[in-house]
Amino acid sequence: MEQVKNQPSNSQAGFTLLETTVAMVLMAIVGLGVAGLFAYAASNTSNAADREMASAVAQQHMEQLRSVAFTDSSLTATSSSGITTTVTRLDRSYSVNTTIVDSVVVDSSATLKTITIKVTPQSASASWSSNVTSIFGSVTLVSTRSALLAGPNRSF
Repeated sequence: MEQVKNQPSNSQAGFTLLETTVAMVLMAIVGLGVAGLFAYAASNTSNAADREMASAVAQQHMEQLRSVAFTDSSLTATSSSGITTTVTRLDRSYSVNTTIVDSVVVDSSATLKTITIKVTPQSASASWSSNVTSIFGSVTLVSTRSALLAGPNRSF
């Protein structure tokens, strides 16, 4: 028996169109997952910068209130809802709510005041900024300030 050479074989090496399509679909799914993760990371980086600046705004406002005299008009007790102002830093707007409460009153004058400053970043793209119950919501600083006067039962 003679063998015939150069006869074409039925199995050829390579990928079928179906195998290639399945591989492309899997790569697209993985690629979309990585792109979504990248967008999430970029958004959280921006949110962290907003929280950091909100903290700096709150600290600055608190230092201003701590540096004035205890009897200064800026330390007058506010309503329970406080006074809200808007501050802009680095092209971002922040809502600053200041609440001052006369904690201890002796002989009709306050001797202790509690100062609460709540700063909320105002960003249309960040849903967390409007949700002040979340850990990523507003930044809140609380400080207690006392008068330099001695109480009625104390002397210098």
